Amino acid sequence: MRHMAGRITESLRTETVGGLLLVGAAILALVWANSPWQDTYHQIRETSFGPAALHLDLSVAHWTADGLLAIFFFLVGMELKHEFVAGDLRSPKKALVPVAAAAGGVIVPALVYLAFNAGKDTVGGWAIPAATDIAFALAVLAIISSHLPSALRVFLLTLAVVDDLMAILIIAVVYTSEIRILPLLLALIPIGLYWVLVHRCSKWFAARTWSLWLILLPIGIVTWALVHASGVHATLAGVALGMCIPVIAHSANTDGGEEHETSLEHALEHTLRPVSAGLVVPLFALGAAGVTVEGSEFLGSLSSPVVLGIALGLLLGKPVGIMLTTVIVSRLTPDESDDSMHWLDLVGIGMLGGIGFTVSLLVSELSFAGTDHLDNAKIGVLTGTLLSALCATVVLAQRNRHYKRMEASR
Repeated sequence: MRHMAGRITESLRTETVGGLLLVGAAILALVWANSPWQDTYHQIRETSFGPAALHLDLSVAHWTADGLLAIFFFLVGMELKHEFVAGDLRSPKKALVPVAAAAGGVIVPALVYLAFNAGKDTVGGWAIPAATDIAFALAVLAIISSHLPSALRVFLLTLAVVDDLMAILIIAVVYTSEIRILPLLLALIPIGLYWVLVHRCSKWFAARTWSLWLILLPIGIVTWALVHASGVHATLAGVALGMCIPVIAHSANTDGGEEHETSLEHALEHTLRPVSAGLVVPLFALGAAGVTVEGSEFLGSLSSPVVLGIALGLLLGKPVGIMLTTVIVSRLTPDESDDSMHWLDLVGIGMLGGIGFTVSLLVSELSFAGTDHLDNAKIGVLTGTLLSALCATVVLAQRNRHYKRMEASR
């Protein structure tokens, strides 16, 4: 039993399994929300629990979006820190192309959305098609990339990390309507304590997994509660704590006395990745992707400005923005361009960028919570994500066969 649990946990660390669970949860949500038991689905989503005295009597949907998703954003924060300290973003020259591509992949989809919604009460959803779901996108790439150049995955990963940073900034700036200063200032105390502990005792924490749950997690929960009370979106507490984690590896002495190279960053990634991929993100998808629509209503919704703006922003705006800025910057800085990537490879990567899903659904909730536009926003995200994934699969599968033939002819 223990061996089987270990195998399941290990499989959840792979991109393919995490992506498939995400897709499976979204499909289950759609089927459930359109089944004879749809009332049960919506009742569960709206069921509230938590300490009311602390203003944490939240619905199940709220807990998954604001609470559990903080774990996902904690890992995003660690990835950002790693890329800026030890990854491609450490070098301004190497970072220039993916940063420009990510910027283009945010600006152009937003412009596509605004082309359909400018002057309407739905204009606030402009940031919905700007996000990329890195877990979903990497899962699609992993399934079809047996012979694709490794540079494609590196480029997609770096681009998505910068995209995540931009999404975090948008959530922090655009979707914070009221800031309560006192809770926000108080949140600095546990964040400071967390920073001191993970830097002063990094070696000790890295060697003892139990300490991550019994010492660091409670500090994280206090930080999350204070950030939530401040009016800032609570998932940003996860980002802040994730960026506190030191990136440089330490030599840790395990209980067995064997000296080996490890790091707190690796220990947290190893521990939390299965939780995020196997529980957090699928539960969020299960709660967020369920849209109840009748056949005629669904067809009618496809012509709404919200659906068109989001779906076309993801399907067309993302690849056009990514490709356009990449080509321009590569022409201006030819020494930094990667010759191993063909322009068709870039088309496929741009289409993978159109897989918005998790963060796009979150921004949909923030943009249109409590309005009639929310379901249309979700339909736009799901439609744009599905079409982007299918188009990316077609293009990259063809490129994969091309590289396979090249290898066979050598």
